[in-house]
Amino acid sequence: MGINRSVRLSAIGALLALTLLVPVSSFAGVFISVGFGPPALPVYVQPPCPAVGYIWTPGYWNYGPDGYFWVPGTWVAAPQPGLLWTPGYWGWGGDAFIFHAGYWGPTIGFYGGINYSYGYGGVGYQGGYWRNGGFFYNRSVNNVSTTNVTNVYNTTVVNNTTVNHVSYNGGTGGITAQPTAAEQAAAREKHIAPTAMQTQHETAAASNRQLLASVNHGRPAIAATAKPGEFSGRGVVAAKAAGAPYKAPAVVAKANNAVPKPGNGNNVARPGTTAHGTAAAQNNVPRPPQTANRGYTPKVEKTSGAAAVPHPMNTTAARQPAPRPDVAPHVATPHASAPPRPQNAARPAPPANRAPEPRGEGHQKGRSQR
Repeated sequence: MGINRSVRLSAIGALLALTLLVPVSSFAGVFISVGFGPPALPVYVQPPCPAVGYIWTPGYWNYGPDGYFWVPGTWVAAPQPGLLWTPGYWGWGGDAFIFHAGYWGPTIGFYGGINYSYGYGGVGYQGGYWRNGGFFYNRSVNNVSTTNVTNVYNTTVVNNTTVNHVSYNGGTGGITAQPTAAEQAAAREKHIAPTAMQTQHETAAASNRQLLASVNHGRPAIAATAKPGEFSGRGVVAAKAAGAPYKAPAVVAKANNAVPKPGNGNNVARPGTTAHGTAAAQNNVPRPPQTANRGYTPKVEKTSGAAAVPHPMNTTAARQPAPRPDVAPHVATPHASAPPRPQNAARPAPPANRAPEPRGEGHQKGRSQR
């Protein structure tokens, strides 16, 4: 899928994955944990029961190297009379979703309160029971015909829980059911591992790219089969609809947010981007530092045939006042503070001895006449 995933396998599971180079089976006692929950359960119709003694095992989402994939629901021959199937389920473990594998046992255990339908309404199993070595099917929840299955009865199943297609327990939006006392007791009983046909069925699903959630968007073309491993033919049932709109993991949505959108000024190619400007590391490209006078561009005036020169009114000399003829020029002296203002400079003193003005004859005559 090309995304970062928070997937942790146990030491045994990691060793198997590296050695065999095949998807790790949830039936092999390997604990798988994923950082985000599986999609909703798809909506599909149960195929007809193929023969007496087959027990319905609902479909579920498993996880592999390419993300979640759908394991189709199927009819499975019980390993021995008297055994019932407890489906596996995903449950929130505090920091990740952990898959709890299904098993065979004399009673039904806890499967997360997940409503898998067809007898698995979240608690127990209402699809049938064993009596005298034979299995009796409840026709109200199972697709059985009287031509090949005669041990049938009809009991209406009342579902008191809210019907939804949530596929995990706990966490955000998950089922909040907790194990009952009977389910806790069932967990302590002797369990039998899935049959070889079930293991092969899951392995075949892991290798079929059409069953990837990223490909079918929660609506697999092979939602259920009449028998394990038979992914073609009349016994294959396609999903009618996805249980909820498919949502990619959050990490994918964050990656999409980094793609520049047309018209917002961010679709300029940067180092590390492709021709379309959609590089994965686009947001990590360093940018040049901002200057103090951001957005300021000095005015320049161009002259024909010469290089551009600063505008006369933009120079420092053009903005200084013209010198006054009766004021001595100011000489700046080094000082830590700002230089004194020119108008405060001392002016030159007048001469000490002014020459007497010459007095003519008319002047003296004038004084004698007063």
